[in-house]
Amino acid sequence: MNISMARAFLGAAGAVLLLSSTAEAHTTISPRQSIAGAMEKYTVRVPAEGQMMAKGAELEVPEGVTVANFATPAGWTYDVKRQDGRIVAIRWRMDIKPGEFAEFSFVARNPQSTGPLIWKLREFFADGTVTDFTNGPDGIYPGAIVKLSPN
Repeated sequence: MNISMARAFLGAAGAVLLLSSTAEAHTTISPRQSIAGAMEKYTVRVPAEGQMMAKGAELEVPEGVTVANFATPAGWTYDVKRQDGRIVAIRWRMDIKPGEFAEFSFVARNPQSTGPLIWKLREFFADGTVTDFTNGPDGIYPGAIVKLSPN
C-alpha cells in the first residue's frame, strides 16, 4: 500500500469512528438488556450536544416499571411526577458543559412481561430547545429501548 492510499484509508477510518461516536452522543438509558421482574440499576447518560450547554433531561417511565430509589450525586437535582402513587416521570437538572456528560442513576423493578421497554427520553438545552431522543427519523432510537428476557 502506498502512502497516499494509507492516508486515504486512515482518513476514512477516522471519519467512521467520528460518525459512530457522534451517533452515540445522544441521551441514552442503559443497560440495553435486562430480565423481566428483576430489580435493575438504570443509568441515563446525558451528553451536551455540540457547543450548547445541556440543562438536564426528562425520562418517562414505561408502564409496569416501578422506580424504587435514586442515586444522589452532588451538583444536580431531580423532580418526580406521580400518577396513582407510581413514579411516571423523572426530570433531572444540571448544567452540563459542551464536551461533557452526566449520568443519572436509579433502581427500578421491571415488569413481569418480556419484550421491549421503550423509555421516552428528552434533553433540555440552555437555549430553551428540547430534543426527543426516543423517536428518531428512522423509528425509535436504540438508546431508548431495553429488551427484557424471561427470568
